[in-house]
Amino acid sequence: MPALPEVATLHRPALSAKLAPAILVCLAAPAFFVLLLPWLGWTLLAAGLLAAFLVERSDARRAMTSGTAAEGFEGRRPPGILRDLSLIAAGLLIVSAIPLKAELDNIAMLRFTVALGGAVLVPYLISRFVYRDYAIRFPWRGGGRWTSLQWGWLVGVLVLGWLILPFYFITSGVYQNWPVVDTPDLIARLFVGVGAVGIWDELFFICTCFALLRRHFPDKQANVLQAIVFVSFLWELGYRAWGPVLTIPFALLQGYIFMRTRSLAYVVTVHLLFDAVVFAVLVHAHNPGLLDGLFFVPSPG
Repeated sequence: MPALPEVATLHRPALSAKLAPAILVCLAAPAFFVLLLPWLGWTLLAAGLLAAFLVERSDARRAMTSGTAAEGFEGRRPPGILRDLSLIAAGLLIVSAIPLKAELDNIAMLRFTVALGGAVLVPYLISRFVYRDYAIRFPWRGGGRWTSLQWGWLVGVLVLGWLILPFYFITSGVYQNWPVVDTPDLIARLFVGVGAVGIWDELFFICTCFALLRRHFPDKQANVLQAIVFVSFLWELGYRAWGPVLTIPFALLQGYIFMRTRSLAYVVTVHLLFDAVVFAVLVHAHNPGLLDGLFFVPSPG
C-alpha cells in the first residue's frame, strides 16, 4: 500500500494561511524539549490550533460567499488543517508529559513505553475512529523490493556512523547524557532502549507528523517542519553540544527517504543500523578497553 496515496492529487501551495498555525505547533517541540518550558509549549500549541480554526472558518466563509465548496484536485475535499495539527499536538503533549533523560531502570522504561506508545497510538486512533479519515498509516513494505542503491545506503549508514559517532559522543562528552552501562544487564537494557526509541522515531516523526504535514504543504516544506520536531526531541534525549549538526541532516534524510521509498521498513532499518553504532559507541565510552579495537577514538579514562 502506498504511504500517502492522496497527497499527489491535493493542492499544496508553498505559501498559504495554513503555514502559520503549522509553524506554531511545530515550534512547540523546541519549547518542550530544548527550552524545557512547558508553559511556552502549551501556549504555542493553543495559538497554533486557534489559528488553524480561524483559517478553516475563513476558508468556509470564502467558499460560502463564492457559492462553491473548497476542493482539492479531482474534486476531492482537502483535509482539515485543524484536525491534522490537533493529532500532532496530541502526540507532543503526551511525550512532553515525561522527562526524556535516558534512564534504564524499570520505572523509567515503563514510563517511556507508555508515553511514547501513547503518542503514536492516540493520534492514530483519533484519526481512524473519530475523524475517520485514515490520515495516519504505517506502510511497512511501501514501494516494493529494495534497489541496489538502497542496499548501498545501508552500508553507507554503517560506515558514516562508525566514522562520525565515536568522535561526536566522546570528544563532546555527550555520552555522559546516557547512563553508565557496565554490566550485562544494563548493556542489554541499553540495546533494547536505543532500538525501541529508534523505531518510535519513525512511527511518530515520519509516519505521523510528516505524513500529516504532507497533506497540506509541499514535501520539502513538510520535511523541514517535521525535522523541527524530530531534532528537538533528540536534543532532550541527549544529542546535545553540536549534535544538531548530525541530527538535522538525519531527520531531513529520513523524511526524504520515506518520500522516495514509501517504506516504513526501510527507514526503520536505516535508523536501527545507525542506532546500532550509537549503542556500540556508548558501550565503548563507558567501558574503557572493551571495544578499543573497534573504534579509532579511544574511550575516555
